[in-house]
Amino acid sequence: MLDTCQARFGDMFTLRIANEGTWVVTSNPEAIKQVFTGDPRLLHAGEANRILLPVLGPSSVLLLDDGAHLRQRKLMLPAFHGERMQRYGELMAEVAAEEIERWPIGEPYRVRPRMQAMTLEIILRAVFGVSEGPRMERLRVELRRLLNIVTNPLGGVVLVTLGPERTGRLRSFRRDLERVNRPIYEEIADRRKAGDLAERDDIMSLLLQATHEDGSPMSDEELRDELVTLLVAGHETTANALAWAVERLCRHPEKLRRLTEEVRADESGYLEAVVQETLRLRPVISIVLRRLVEPMEIGGRLLPAGVSIAPSVHLVHRRADLYPQPHEFRPERFLEQEGGRASNTYTWIPFGGGVRRCLGAAFAQFEMQTVLRELVLRRTLSPSRPDSERVYRRAITETPRHDAEVLVGHLAAATPTPAPEAEAVPA
Repeated sequence: MLDTCQARFGDMFTLRIANEGTWVVTSNPEAIKQVFTGDPRLLHAGEANRILLPVLGPSSVLLLDDGAHLRQRKLMLPAFHGERMQRYGELMAEVAAEEIERWPIGEPYRVRPRMQAMTLEIILRAVFGVSEGPRMERLRVELRRLLNIVTNPLGGVVLVTLGPERTGRLRSFRRDLERVNRPIYEEIADRRKAGDLAERDDIMSLLLQATHEDGSPMSDEELRDELVTLLVAGHETTANALAWAVERLCRHPEKLRRLTEEVRADESGYLEAVVQETLRLRPVISIVLRRLVEPMEIGGRLLPAGVSIAPSVHLVHRRADLYPQPHEFRPERFLEQEGGRASNTYTWIPFGGGVRRCLGAAFAQFEMQTVLRELVLRRTLSPSRPDSERVYRRAITETPRHDAEVLVGHLAAATPTPAPEAEAVPA
């Protein structure tokens, strides 16, 4: 639909959506720059994300605006600094290796559900710092149940139809949410009593030590909302991106072969380019939203207060003037001086931009590189179906229609080597 509207109406067009109001979609880089560099007091992302309120809670950094958002974001930034994130590399590689070794050989196998299990385990252990015990197992089970509700297309229809407030009052939904909240609050209470918080690297321990500007610590409710936000946002999106990377690589055996050869030579440039090109060609979310508090001129159009301006990730990533042969999967473009645009924050936007750019962007890319690295060092991949998989909308994310179904084979003389280094994330 986005492609059709752009072809008919140009780089800026209006959609009117039930229970969501008016969206003005744009794929113009200058207009996108205006949105990402505009006054956040006038461009509310938290208000535009309110559909997620029942799950994430009112203190979630994704749902806050203005000063409250900046204060909460400042508390969370240290957890994603590159030096600290580097320590998660061994954990990521370990979880990936254990999962990949269980994959069946020589039969059609759907990768996306297993990528989901892998990324959930990684984010759970990175957030809580523990992997064993009845409480963690209970949390694992209940989180899967909650995430299935959130990411199921039918659940998305319910959220949009009823709206966040009415959904949050549903007895069945409240019951499911309470089953997730109970072990989280128990873990918070126990961790507050721990005497070794300063020595721990997990995100919960870091947030427990964080303080607001007045010196007060985060409340249990704030911690719960941010932990659930990290678990939800750091799980489904990365899993879908990894599934798309596998699907695209299988359809381009020469790209997969080059990736395998360079990774075995302990090189990381092409690996990074594969991740960037996957996120360009198959972004897991098509748009980002900002709701206008006041009338504002964007892209040469005066937009009224109350509408949502929607930079389109999907459309800007497919502009031929930015990416020659935009529908081709060609990681090499990000290694060339004039083909790769990942450094341009207004033309490569899989993580949004501005002060609302995804906090976990570097974490997600590092995780994708680590998992793909373990995969190509341990297994061969080939498509199980003759045709490329179509994009399938699963609630708010976009996945391969058949869950990236592949044939997995043994790779001779696979010798894993140390995980790649993470880059520091500027604060």
